[in-house]
Amino acid sequence: MSRTYARAALTVLGAAALLSACVVQERVYSPPPPPPRPYYPPPPPAAAAAEVDVQANEAPPPLPVYEQPPCPEEGYIWTPGYWNYAYGGYYWVPGTWVSPPQVGFLWTPGYWGFVGGIYAFHAGYWGPHVGFYGGVNYGFGYGGVGYEGGRWAGGRFAYNTSVNNVNVTVVHNTYNETVINNTTINRVSYNGGPAGVHAQPTQQEQQAMHESHVPPTTVQAQHIQEARANPALALHANGGNPPIAATPRPGAFSAPGVVGAHGAPPLTPRPSAPAAAGTPGAQSAHGGYAPPPAAPRAPAAQPQPQQRAQPQAQQRPQPQQQKPQPKPQPKPQPKSEQRHEGESR
Repeated sequence: MSRTYARAALTVLGAAALLSACVVQERVYSPPPPPPRPYYPPPPPAAAAAEVDVQANEAPPPLPVYEQPPCPEEGYIWTPGYWNYAYGGYYWVPGTWVSPPQVGFLWTPGYWGFVGGIYAFHAGYWGPHVGFYGGVNYGFGYGGVGYEGGRWAGGRFAYNTSVNNVNVTVVHNTYNETVINNTTINRVSYNGGPAGVHAQPTQQEQQAMHESHVPPTTVQAQHIQEARANPALALHANGGNPPIAATPRPGAFSAPGVVGAHGAPPLTPRPSAPAAAGTPGAQSAHGGYAPPPAAPRAPAAQPQPQQRAQPQAQQRPQPQQQKPQPKPQPKPQPKSEQRHEGESR
């Protein structure tokens, strides 16, 4: 009996050991580790430091092709045009010549950057050196890095005539230096993203980022407001070819020297009389010009009163028909009577 109980006990202990081993084996298995998360590179340092003016969910259009108006006077610095964004969509801010806020300052253009799935515009600024502007090739000395259009020398700004439109009879402080552009020549207007410019700030641009900056001047802010209020500069109206691509001075949208983009529809000048009768806001918004959609106003001025004058022309011939009525027909009667009197005598 004791041997039987011993065998039974050994059997139970063996079964318990097997069950415990199975439990241990089940605890050893674990699900596979998750795949590594994708790496997203951080935005350029300048993008974090620059002031973000506005954001958009769609990429800005390509830069239009246009000519530079001549420099109006010595001391003005060229600020390139760019696409800005409002609730109605993108609109073009014309390039223009601007007087810097102080001697020795240069202009760093604003640029669009694709960060975190959105397009953010980083505002331009004035400073002693040109900072990072996204590597965007704005032309006229702004080839993507720095500025080759001129430099300060002895308190005066000297212009590089190889990339600037300068009348040497008006501006005498000039030089001619060939500019070698190592960046890709294209019309892309933003940095980052799948189709944007892939550029990072250089060491010099990073140093310029920490310098003291001055925001756009008052005339520059007014220039932007007038561009926003001009329907002809909206993307949906010009298809990417603004009729006012550059101006000789800020806000001079109707002054001589205004340049339109290649392929842009021409602006039609408004008549002087209707312009005086129009609202001042519309005149200032268009700068004295109106886009082609304003042409349908001409049929409204058709001479409708001429139709009302037609009945007057019909009434005038009626008295002419009555004029032959007073004919001297009764006059022969007295003559016949005198003849009868003479006969009786």
